[in-house]
Amino acid sequence: MADEQAGRAPEVQIVVRPIGTPLPLGFLGLVVATTCFSALQLGWLPAEEGGTVALGVLVFTVPAQLIAAILGFQARDPVAGTGMGVLAGVWAAVALATYTGPPGATSPGLGVLLLAAAAAMLVPAAASLTKRVATAVMVLTSARFAVTGLAELTELGTWKSAAGVVGLVLAVVALYAALALEIEDAKHRTVLPTWRRGTGADALCDDPARQAAGVAAESGVRRQL
Repeated sequence: MADEQAGRAPEVQIVVRPIGTPLPLGFLGLVVATTCFSALQLGWLPAEEGGTVALGVLVFTVPAQLIAAILGFQARDPVAGTGMGVLAGVWAAVALATYTGPPGATSPGLGVLLLAAAAAMLVPAAASLTKRVATAVMVLTSARFAVTGLAELTELGTWKSAAGVVGLVLAVVALYAALALEIEDAKHRTVLPTWRRGTGADALCDDPARQAAGVAAESGVRRQL
């Protein structure tokens, strides 16, 4: 009231809660999903286990990646938010199609969806070049969706096996990315290489001048996860 009488605007206080990077959570959900479906595609699990795998992905991977997407947008990282959001939707579709379809059956409709998802994943991949380890995960995810889509469309065992192999490679890279980013966020410094560049590197460097270019002005907010 005194401020208003004096002609000054009332003081406004804004409290910003720091948010840890959600990428490790989303990447670990990806590890589980791609590994389980690779086991089906490579014949390590019988086709009848597809329903169990689908339920596991719906219960674990999809919620984990949805949470990562929401936190990514809250942290003002559209790459994390968009990438994890697309992944959550695609894995939900794959899991539901697997659960409701006959064991081991292919679906041209699912194949088209996966090819479209492969193209969609290139959008956050192209925007994540400041964090090369995250870019690698997203590009490999795009490749995994594309090869699996071709397997669904052609019904060829060769494409199915190739999808399983690409899925396992993706699992290894995603697991490394999750570990590297988790340790980095916990220790506030890079321990395992993440190959950051540009503003991504500025966000975690020791130079205050470079930090100012890579960190948002508001307390507790880091633009680059």
